[in-house]
Amino acid sequence: MQQPSAYARAGVDIEAGDQAVELMKTHVRAATRPEVLGGLGGFAGLFDASALKGYDHPVLATSTDGVGTKVAIAQAMGVHHTIGWDLVGMLVDDLVVCGAEPLFLTDYIACGHVVPDRIADIVRGIAEGCAAAGCALIGGETAEHPGLMDPDEFDVAGATVGVVEADRLLGPDRVRPGDALVALASSGLHSNGYSLVRRVLLDDAGLALDDVVDELGRSLGAELLEPTRVYASDALALIDGVDVHAMSHITGGGLANNLARVIPAGSTAVVSRASWQPAPIFGLVQRLGRVSQLDLEATLNMGVGMVAVVAADDADAAVSLLAGRGLPAWICGEVVAAGGGAPGARLDGDHRPGGGAVV
Repeated sequence: MQQPSAYARAGVDIEAGDQAVELMKTHVRAATRPEVLGGLGGFAGLFDASALKGYDHPVLATSTDGVGTKVAIAQAMGVHHTIGWDLVGMLVDDLVVCGAEPLFLTDYIACGHVVPDRIADIVRGIAEGCAAAGCALIGGETAEHPGLMDPDEFDVAGATVGVVEADRLLGPDRVRPGDALVALASSGLHSNGYSLVRRVLLDDAGLALDDVVDELGRSLGAELLEPTRVYASDALALIDGVDVHAMSHITGGGLANNLARVIPAGSTAVVSRASWQPAPIFGLVQRLGRVSQLDLEATLNMGVGMVAVVAADDADAAVSLLAGRGLPAWICGEVVAAGGGAPGARLDGDHRPGGGAVV
């Protein structure tokens, strides 16, 4: 009987890693673009940059991120592919807000022990998210960290690159008082605020992931693992279809803080809470955790995953275009002049049941 290698005795299973690569190859092949050169298994992912010759002044955009402590829910439930989809959403939607088309993505998976089926499931979700966003998954790394992570622990991160024509860059310099704010519905919590959510619902309230919560209409675990909405294709279609001045991806820090990042000095984005009703999960966290509204809004997306700042005359067309693509959207406010000083954003009024879309 052959003895395991010294590396295997130290806790690193190279054969399991090779098996994981074989299992993920089919998924990765589905997340490609014509510009991708070579295949899985090289030391670097290759992308034919001659495609950029069609641009007058191409500007590259890049983003790196992970999915935070949402991975703890995936680990506890033994459901892994949705985390991969979450990763793509967190990455590519930071690119499209400046008008960039995502080109390619690379991932990094760290784990205590390589379980081939689990790694392949994570990569399957990443590949499916990439296909939905129109970008290629051109490479990645799976690292086994025995002694640093428990055998069933894992974490995921990634980086992505996109391109935009210089004169089509979106941002604060295009925004003017009178512009309309169009909210794009989130699919739920997305991938931010899970440290608060886990503490409130699991630790303090003592709920279990398999508990069916009446106001959610499903198990708590299913709600918490609802995949992040990937906006890339819809956002790019919106940019092509109407006069978009800026976009904000609503992630950590909440709606007002992220929206303020694309508002110029001397202006304020005013969002009307009455234009929508947050989905029950947000109220559940607030009620069971006795979390103030301001704290909740500074942590969670409250049902708005992205905001487009558009010319006022194009606001209705923007909502209609997104609805035609199956994405709930609504006019949620406007940009107003605020004199000198730093830019800002604020939420006014109250959410009213029946007063707007429930998202």
